[in-house]
Amino acid sequence: VQLVESGGGSVQAGGSLRLSCAVSGFTSSRHCMGWFRQGPGKEREGVAHIRFDGETSYADSVKGRFTISVDNAEKTLYLQMNSLNVEDTAMYYCAAEPLGWIIPLCANQNYNNWGQGTQVTVSS
Repeated sequence: VQLVESGGGSVQAGGSLRLSCAVSGFTSSRHCMGWFRQGPGKEREGVAHIRFDGETSYADSVKGRFTISVDNAEKTLYLQMNSLNVEDTAMYYCAAEPLGWIIPLCANQNYNNWGQGTQVTVSS
């Protein structure tokens, strides 16, 4: 399994970015996919998740500003980030995990497949 993020960069507060995560070698039709971030001196946190059936969940800090989506045909996960603020500055990672018969809340799922990360820097 390979996940490759892109789309990070530097932006001023109030701006927008769209992150992409190209997924290859991942064949499970039942899965969780998510975006995580780790800011300077902070622990990694889950930002947004999407389950194979379309269920999405977001961290409170990004609700209403970020949107997670997936293009199954292109095997690409996206994170649209609007109204960015300096607290959003972090390395962003995508992750994916196949599921068994139990369908969990993806925010509670342990992920074992990770990308290398893409840096997002928001300046005031």
